[in-house]
Amino acid sequence: MKKTLYKPLNFAVSALGGLVAGQVFKLLWQRIAGEDDAPNATDKHRGWQEILIAAAVQGAIFGAVKAAAERAGAVGYEKASGEWPGDD
Repeated sequence: MKKTLYKPLNFAVSALGGLVAGQVFKLLWQRIAGEDDAPNATDKHRGWQEILIAAAVQGAIFGAVKAAAERAGAVGYEKASGEWPGDD
């Protein structure tokens, strides 16, 4: 297999990871705040603290899920092809 096959695989894994991260954040926010939707930066009736906490939690979840998805994709690619996608 060629390393060029890794790019579409990585894209698909990242997209799936983004969907999973969004659902994880939504469920976590529902438990933390007891609300269905997290605040947006432009929500007039939300305070700075609530907006920044929501953004920080969302960023941490997305970052962790993205790293896990990319790592899993790289490991899977190595198992299937015998080469690590980052090696030149």
